[in-house]
Amino acid sequence: MNTGQHNERAPAPCRVSVIIPCYNEAKRLDISAFRRFLEGPDPVRIIFVDDGSKDKTFEVLQQTCAGFENRAQIVRCPVNGGKAEAVRRGLLHAIQHFDQEIVGYWDADLATPLDAIPRFLRVLDTHPETAMIFGSRVKLLGRYVKRQPYRHYLGRVFATAVSQVLRLPIYDTQCGAKLFRVDSGIGEILQEPFLSKWIFDVEIIARYIQRRGGDPALVESAIYEYPLEHWEDVAGSKVRSKDFFIAFADVFKIRSKYLK
Repeated sequence: MNTGQHNERAPAPCRVSVIIPCYNEAKRLDISAFRRFLEGPDPVRIIFVDDGSKDKTFEVLQQTCAGFENRAQIVRCPVNGGKAEAVRRGLLHAIQHFDQEIVGYWDADLATPLDAIPRFLRVLDTHPETAMIFGSRVKLLGRYVKRQPYRHYLGRVFATAVSQVLRLPIYDTQCGAKLFRVDSGIGEILQEPFLSKWIFDVEIIARYIQRRGGDPALVESAIYEYPLEHWEDVAGSKVRSKDFFIAFADVFKIRSKYLK
């Protein structure tokens, strides 16, 4: 993996690194949204992982990071390894190269806007017992959560199955907006590649449960689900309907390996 170059600007005191996995995202990346966020005061470093893209994703990422090399970095993977591996590599890169209190990942399409990150951080700052905070796509009055109906209903069936397998009353494991405390063992949990290319979020939780002696109750108290103020399906998603059925099979592989 090769990393982006740094300029001579003084480094910002970033205590948080957020990974943005990217594969052929040249036409979907919102350069202006990322640059506005990087101009802000929040102590967050953005690490883009170009997962072997075949389009002009790397060039677009260079435009996005230009002038913000103290707060933005590009990690290039020579071949496409899938979202799970891109996220895992990016998180490990952040933990190994920076003195971070918190790491996480965010979907490149910004279905969850970046302004949710400081809200997540406020929760972690005020809830010291929380090791993980997950965005949750709950459609409530006063919030804008827009999902395609078929994906919503398939998602609810999937979430119910996952909740039963993990023995956790979790509402939404698959929202691509998550932060983790580095001192919660996330580095150890990420050492081994994931079994699943898509539902690695479930696998992370299963590894936490395994690490805590197989007791879901100990993990339940460490997870905070945050109902998002804004979430919207973005055109061009690489998730297909048949992937939901592959995901169900992966759930049982995960249970067999970690939750016996």
